[in-house]
Amino acid sequence: MSELLGLLLIIANITGGILLGLSTLDKWDGESNFFNKIAGVLAPFQTIIGGALVVIPLLRLFGGHFSLYGIVSILGGILLLTHVFGKAPAFENSLRKLSDKLMPFKAIIGIVLLVIGILVIF
Repeated sequence: MSELLGLLLIIANITGGILLGLSTLDKWDGESNFFNKIAGVLAPFQTIIGGALVVIPLLRLFGGHFSLYGIVSILGGILLLTHVFGKAPAFENSLRKLSDKLMPFKAIIGIVLLVIGILVIF
């Protein structure tokens, strides 16, 4: 079970990293729009990816697997779930405040998620 969660977290990190780091990746990409095309395919799944980036590291944390990798994943998940916060009124204010504080670091968190996801594969 732990290996499956680890694999799902790697996939969520890579896809979430592409969505969050798109502005930077697009600059590196040049004229080919490779990352824009991938982000267009991933965009409908933003909520699922964000949920995975929050839930899976929390499950692993409760299972005794604390890591900085998991914390970055949770932060990325919160950024991806910003549009859903209005549906959870009990947490809306605190989650929006956290998201607003993280927003300037959106691209950095995205690139870190992408790099960590790729490095964990190897």
